[in-house]
This record gives sequence, structure tokens and C-alpha cells, in this order.
Amino acid sequence: MFVDGGSVPVHHPAHHRAPSRLTGFLQLRPFVATTGRILRQLAGDHRSVAMILAVPSLVITLMYFMFSGAAYPPGAPSPFSSPFQSACLILLGLFPLFLMFVITAITMQRERASGTLERILTTPLRRVDLLAAYGTAFSIAAAAQASLACVVAFWLLDFQTVGSPAWVFGIAIINAMLGVGLGLLCSAFARTEFQAVQFIPLVMVPQLLLAGIIVPRAAMPEWLQWVSNAMPASYALEALQQVGTHPELTGVAVRDIVIVLAFAVAALGLAAVTLRRRTP
Repeated sequence: MFVDGGSVPVHHPAHHRAPSRLTGFLQLRPFVATTGRILRQLAGDHRSVAMILAVPSLVITLMYFMFSGAAYPPGAPSPFSSPFQSACLILLGLFPLFLMFVITAITMQRERASGTLERILTTPLRRVDLLAAYGTAFSIAAAAQASLACVVAFWLLDFQTVGSPAWVFGIAIINAMLGVGLGLLCSAFARTEFQAVQFIPLVMVPQLLLAGIIVPRAAMPEWLQWVSNAMPASYALEALQQVGTHPELTGVAVRDIVIVLAFAVAALGLAAVTLRRRTP
């Protein structure tokens, strides 16, 4: 802008500089800022923190005393010395999937209902940055959950696996990432928090039933086996069972981990596509 006797430089924010980017995929500063906001918001919700951190360890402890002294019935297929070993392995691996799905779907719907999501999407923050921030924040929460649960199970309750406990921990984190992705995806189709909760019996319960927890997949009717093969929880459980029975990471376990990761990435991608900018 020019005035009599000289000039005054004016820097318009729209032309000052382009936002920084992380390898052309994520905008680094908005991504970090949004991740921090979500973590601070989650830390302020003491009930959610208690559910994420304390509930899995409490349930595992309850199962330990419930199965104390119990033995498998004759002919029951299990590679473990007690029912607690089998149940604890399943819980350590699949509880993060279920719990992070519930928390993510409800939290995302709360953001939408309060108008926070709509305000965020009017900023230069892209959908992929927002969803990546949610995925990162809740994965950090899931890591804290898995760490505490594994410490309680392995060091306090004498839980044992043939494979390394680190792989149980790693698979739990991957399953939590899958739960976050599915929760973000399903929240896009919910109008209220109650509708978000209704996705639990629709999306999660069939996966847990058909994963082989109650009835082995090979004993199911063939058409149910095909349905089970299309559900990521089946591969998550199979990877855990491989770690529980083999000292080294097997090819089947690696394949299952890759499949679960692919489902998680696909869910996040679909969530970015279906995320609405305006709340109906």
C-alpha cells in the first residue's frame, strides 16, 4: 500500500506463505496441533481415561480369579495350560479393537454434534490431516492401555505365551488402530451418539462371534467361513494364536498382521471420503 511520502508494506495472510507440508501428504503443524488438542481433550475426560486404562486390566484380573483352578474339559483344543491363558490372550488382543471402536465413534459423533467438527473443517485443515490426528491420538491412548494391560497380565498374573510378549503388545496396538479406523468410518453414518452406539452390534459383535472365539472357524458352515474370512477380527485373533503357540513370528502371523493393517488404512481412507463438512 502506497501513501504520500513513502510506502507501508502490508503482508496479507493469504499471500504470506503456504502452509508447511509433510512430504506432500500431511500438513505437519495442523496435524500436530490437532493431535495435541485431541489428547488434551481426552485427558480431561476422566471417565474415558478410566475406561481406556483401567477397565482392560480389571477385566483381566477378574478373569484370572474366575478361571483360577479351572481346567479344560477332556478333548478341548487348546495349546495353553489353563482357560485363563487362552482367554487372556484373546482379551489382550481384541479388547483394544472393541474399546477403541466404541470410544472413537462416540467421540467423533460428539465433535460433530457440538459443532466442533464443522468449525474445524472450515479451516485449511484437510480431512486426511484431521483423521490422521484422531488415529494418532487414539493409537497413543491404545498404546498406554496395552502397556498397562500387558504389565498386569505378564508380570502380575503369570500370563505366558510361547512367542515374545512384545508381539502381543504390537498386535494389540495394530488392532486398536483398526478399531479407530472402523470407529471413524461408522461415525460418518451416525446422526447421534445413540446411533453411533448402535453400530456395535452391527459391526463389532459379528466379527467377534465369527473370529473363532466361541466356535473354531473350521467347524463353522462353509458360508460362515467365507464371511469370517472377510472380517479383519478373524486375522487379528489368528495372529495372536500364532504368537501364543510359536516361539518365532510365523508367516501366517505376518500375513495376518499385514491384512489387519490394510483394513485399518482402508477404513481411514473411506472415513476421509465419507466425512461430511456440514452436520445435517
